[in-house]
Amino acid sequence: MPFLFRNLTLQPGEDEGRLVVLAARCFGLDAAALLQFRILRKGVDARKKPRVLLVYTASFCVADEAGFWKKHGGLPNLEQLPVETPQLFSRCSTAEPVVIVGMGPAGLFCALRLAAYGIAATILERGKPVEERVKDVARFWRDGALDPESNVQFGEGGAGTFSDGKLTCRLRDPNTGWVLDQLIRFGAPPEIRYQAKPHVGTDRLRRVVAALRAGLLESGADLRFSTCLTGLVCSNGQLRAVRSNQVDELACRHLVLAIGHSARDTYAMLSRQNLVMEAKPFAIGLRVEHPQGLIDRIQYGKPHPALPKADYALTYNNDLTRRSCYSFCMCPGGLVVASSSEAGMVVVNGMSNLGRDSGLANSALVVNVRPEDFDGKDPLAGVRFQQQWERTAFAAGGGGYCAPAQNLLAFIGQGTGGYCSSYRPGVVEADLASLLPEYVATTLREGIVSFDRKMKGFVTREATLTGVETRTSAPLRILRNEDCQSPALQGLYPCGEGAGYAGGIMSAALDGVRVADKIAEQLAP
Repeated sequence: MPFLFRNLTLQPGEDEGRLVVLAARCFGLDAAALLQFRILRKGVDARKKPRVLLVYTASFCVADEAGFWKKHGGLPNLEQLPVETPQLFSRCSTAEPVVIVGMGPAGLFCALRLAAYGIAATILERGKPVEERVKDVARFWRDGALDPESNVQFGEGGAGTFSDGKLTCRLRDPNTGWVLDQLIRFGAPPEIRYQAKPHVGTDRLRRVVAALRAGLLESGADLRFSTCLTGLVCSNGQLRAVRSNQVDELACRHLVLAIGHSARDTYAMLSRQNLVMEAKPFAIGLRVEHPQGLIDRIQYGKPHPALPKADYALTYNNDLTRRSCYSFCMCPGGLVVASSSEAGMVVVNGMSNLGRDSGLANSALVVNVRPEDFDGKDPLAGVRFQQQWERTAFAAGGGGYCAPAQNLLAFIGQGTGGYCSSYRPGVVEADLASLLPEYVATTLREGIVSFDRKMKGFVTREATLTGVETRTSAPLRILRNEDCQSPALQGLYPCGEGAGYAGGIMSAALDGVRVADKIAEQLAP
């Protein structure tokens, strides 16, 4: 049985091969006595900056387990780990394939998990394969020529393909290791298995998505690109078929709806079909961009070339208004990117390559909004709320999908300064407070001032704000029962971020796995 040992530390730049020596020394043993030594977790401790340490958790085995535990079992940072058993999947069969709508993390990992059960999946994706999609997005960023069906939101890999590729997740889900192993299998860096804040980067993630596609095809999946879900065929509360591109029909009794949080036309179609949905809270705001070197100095105290690019997570709460301002999707060494998916609307997001080497740090600064803030009480009220502010930003940018931008000091009323953003196709100076609800702009100003007290130097003439950020999560939830099926339609499985059950790559992938397991339970012999 393996042992787990916490709080091994190294100086930045030290060889990780020393870890086994340090661990063995704690037990008065030679390094050779610790068998199958493996790093399980790696993080950064900057609490006593400028002294910064790398902190590790590792596992190992020894020949005499009973004797070792008897001698050292009282150590607070040592524990015995149960032996991991491989997952076994019962083989299932079904006359009709399971249909999955959407090739983001939820849809892809649902298909992978179904393949492990021997269940064939047909995946419908309204966008294009990742290789073509990358060209369409590059054209949009260069010329402002938006393809509504192939953009940062739609296409193979989902919105996460143009992101930092973060794999952090607050869920304590037993399938987390399985998802990480699949990502590594298809080309993600092996370090994601133990990094405290793992990420893949948009450049590496595109290669992973393409390899994952090849794996699904090999397993017998049927992948259909440029195929948009446009209708459902039902009778007596049971799904019978799906319609795509208005004309094509495919028999289907099990449909996984992993549409992503930006499929607004699909939301409208589902509303017309009387699916049970409800508006839900989300958050909107702006993107802030700093020099990465400034964030490194604030977080580490001095330059540390051997350390990862510094990030941050900041929160501010106004108890009187019940509004919160917080940083979201922080991208060290990244870029602010145009993420529109509808004509005449501007929305921003952030992304990073694996190397996080742009020299700039960006993060969303957002404020919570609630259904009572929306105009209307129907499930689509939050969608219209997003569209309203995205249209306002488009107009302020002067057209061509240029984004409105402003110096951070000018936004909070503490001075003036220039603005410089990595956003393409370009930015136009604007009063950003006028492009947001008043309560959002006020809470943002309060939050930014608060953040500077926590990270001295955050408020600086060197920082630029760009707007607007509205796609933090789905604006509605498609309700489902304990078996993950819609209460209004047997055979329909709302899934992932677009259905309101996830908030990022890992949580969406895990929800896809959860839905696949529920389907397999039903189809098991």
